[in-house]
Amino acid sequence: MVLAASHTQPHSHAHDHAPSHGHDHTHAHVHDAAVPHPAQAAHWSILRMTMASRLAAALAVCAVLWGIVWLAMR
Repeated sequence: MVLAASHTQPHSHAHDHAPSHGHDHTHAHVHDAAVPHPAQAAHWSILRMTMASRLAAALAVCAVLWGIVWLAMR
């Protein structure tokens, strides 16, 4: 078996030579850290919330969790 080392970008391919029984296999997607994926557009981010809205959201979550505890204790 001859392996060529002429690739300029690191990549990985996983090959399973066992019978697939009709199941497809995927290849791993690996890329260099110098070429990261572009940022995804976030529909919602806690980092974009104001401090007051973060505090309000935290209090709302706490109230819901305490409500669950209260219902469980009844």
